[in-house]
Amino acid sequence: MRTGLLVLPPLLLLAGAAPAQEDYFAFMPEGGRTMLAAALAAEPSLAEMLATSQTAEDWLTRITGEGLPGLTGLDDWQARTLADYLAYAGPIDDPAALPPDGRDMTLERCQSCHIVTVVVTQAREKEAWLGTMSKPSHVEIPLTEAERDQLADYLVVNAGIPIDAIPPELRAGGASY
Repeated sequence: MRTGLLVLPPLLLLAGAAPAQEDYFAFMPEGGRTMLAAALAAEPSLAEMLATSQTAEDWLTRITGEGLPGLTGLDDWQARTLADYLAYAGPIDDPAALPPDGRDMTLERCQSCHIVTVVVTQAREKEAWLGTMSKPSHVEIPLTEAERDQLADYLVVNAGIPIDAIPPELRAGGASY
C-alpha cells in the first residue's frame, strides 16, 4: 500500500540528487498498527502481552492505567485508537505480521472511490459510519464485517479533521460515483 506521493523538486532533479518523498497524508492520525509497530520496535517484550484477546475498554485501561512498555505518553485519541485496534487484531501471535488498521483501510478502501477529504472531515457517530458502509454504493467494498466495525471505530475517534489541516491539493474533488 502506498501512503504518500513521490515529489520531485525541480532543483533536485537538475542536481541529480535522490528524490524526496513527502507524505501528503501526514495530517491523518496514525492507526493502531503503526503505533503498535513503533512500540514493538522500542520494546520487544510488549509482544508477550499481545497474545490475549481483550475488549477495547480492557486494552484502554491497560494502556492508560498500567502504562504498557513502549506505550507511554499517548494522548487520549492515540490510546483509544490503539485500544480499538488491539481489540480487533487480538490475539496477535505474530507481531511481525500486524493486520491493517483503520487508517490503512481509509487510505486503501475509501480513497479508491473518492478523495480522502470526503471521509476524514466528517465527525460522525459509529452508527452513521456503519450506515454509510451499508448503502448500495459501499456494500461492494471488500471489507469484512469486523473490518467495517474497525474502520468505523477509527473514524469515530480520528475523523472530523478541520479542512485547514488538509493539504490544499487534497481538498478538491469528491465522490467519483
